[in-house]
Parts: sequence; C-alpha cells; structure tokens
Amino acid sequence: MRALAEFIMRGRMQATLVVVGSAALPLLFWLSAAAGCLVLLRRGLNDALSILVWALLPAVGWWYFGDPRVLMMLFGSLGLALLLRAGHSWARVLLASVVVGLVYGLVLGSVFRELIDAVVTELQKLMPQALGELHQQLSVDERARLDALLAPVLTGLLAALLQVVSLLCLMLGRFWQATLYNPGGFGREFRAVKLPPALAMLLLAGMLLGPNLGMQAAMLTPLCSVPLGFAGLALMHGLVADGRLGRFWLVGLYVTLLLFMQLIYPLLVVLAIVDSLIDFRGRQARKNGAGPANGEG
Repeated sequence: MRALAEFIMRGRMQATLVVVGSAALPLLFWLSAAAGCLVLLRRGLNDALSILVWALLPAVGWWYFGDPRVLMMLFGSLGLALLLRAGHSWARVLLASVVVGLVYGLVLGSVFRELIDAVVTELQKLMPQALGELHQQLSVDERARLDALLAPVLTGLLAALLQVVSLLCLMLGRFWQATLYNPGGFGREFRAVKLPPALAMLLLAGMLLGPNLGMQAAMLTPLCSVPLGFAGLALMHGLVADGRLGRFWLVGLYVTLLLFMQLIYPLLVVLAIVDSLIDFRGRQARKNGAGPANGEG
C-alpha cells in the first residue's frame, strides 16, 4: 500500500492514472476515491482539481449506464476530505457523513426505485413468516405503517453502506498521507476520536425519532448510527493502545463484526454513546499525541 501511495504522489500523471483508471474499472471506484482523498489532503483543492476533473469522465459514464455509485463516492469522499483538510475534527467529519448519506439516499431512491420496490414487495410477502404471531397481533394500521417503512429503511441501509465506504476511503487516504509524511499519525488520530455528548445525543435522537418524523425520515436511523459505529471502533482501538485490553480483543471484534454484525454493531453504537458521557480513555492519552496525521505540524 505504501508503494501505491508513493506512486500516486510521485507526480500529476501518476495520480491521474490511478484516480481515473480505478474509476473506470468495475468495483475499484473506492480506490479512485481514496487516491483522490490523498491528493486533496496533501496538495489541496486547487492542485487536486486538475486531476480529479478527469475522474468525472468515467464516473459520468458509469451513471449513464445506470450505476451512480462512482460519481457519488467521489463527491462524497472528497467533500469529507475537504472538511478534514480545513482542520475540522473527525467528530465533525463523521457528523457531515450523515448529510452525505442523506444525499446518497435521495439519489439511490430515485435511480433504483423500481429495484427497491421489487425487494420491498418480496419482503412484505416474507414478513408474516418472519414475525410469526407478532405480525398477527398487529392492527391493520400498524401493518400498513410497517409496510410503508420498508422502502425508506431499505434505501437508508443502502445509503449507509455507501456512507461507510466513503468514510473508509477517506481514512485510507489519510492513512496513506500519514504513512508517507508522519508515520503512526493516523493511528493516534483515529484512536482519539470521541463524539461530544451533545453530538452523540443528537445522533441517538435521529436514530430513535427518525421514523416518527415521516416515512422518508426513517432513513436517518441507519445513517445516524454510522458515526457512532466508527466512534465505537475508535474506542476499542484506543483501549487496546492504552494497554487496557489485549490485542486479541480487536481480532475478535472484527471477526465477530463480520459474522454477527446485527449483534456487534449495535454494541459498538452503545459503547460510543456511553464513552461520550464517561470517557473511558481519559484525557491523558489525548495529551500525549504527536501531531496531526498530515505531517504538517
């Protein structure tokens, strides 16, 4: 990975080759977004525009053939990178990712409306079997409300997945930047991520109250959980780095997260909320940092 980062930063031609080439290839749009984030974080927007504008050609082409993800990922990841480049904290970047996720949801709901409706129709058929007696106990109005929530929640889940990938692309770009110019800086930066109590409560309110604000607002439930999930991961990494937990906890966390995401992910969200109020890692770890990951002081 370091060799690829060095190749990207070697010159404008090399960076353009990676950004445009990976955007044109199937399933490599994440690499294009990560490389674009690296260029933007290190060189700034003015220098990055001359490279990133060429990536719009394959991105628009993919949209023309029915896949808007490449263009969405480029704009979403680079927008978050702009905030980080401007000196905003990771907490604000995570909060901004919710706005990016909402835009993703609106675009996905428009472009893939027929596909989403088809999936919702199948889910409605399976709902009585999945819920069993509970479904029979629901009133007619409650069943209608449940059916109406399926489409926005499904759209929100798809948008949240792209939101997660956008944040991972940004983190990969930041990791490359730290690897080249400030080794170890990204690790210290990520382990220090902690959401302020007010922000954590705001995200929790969005998760719980979103469906009550309107059917389309139900998308907020999965989208607001993403910043909390990343903050939970940062907490676990921080506790391991402080020596309060063994490294095997991280291995077990990621293995179980892949196998039992529906159980482990909510636990990370709860841990992030509690950490925002209690601060498990304490203040001492944050005082011993070694500067930002950009290597520029």
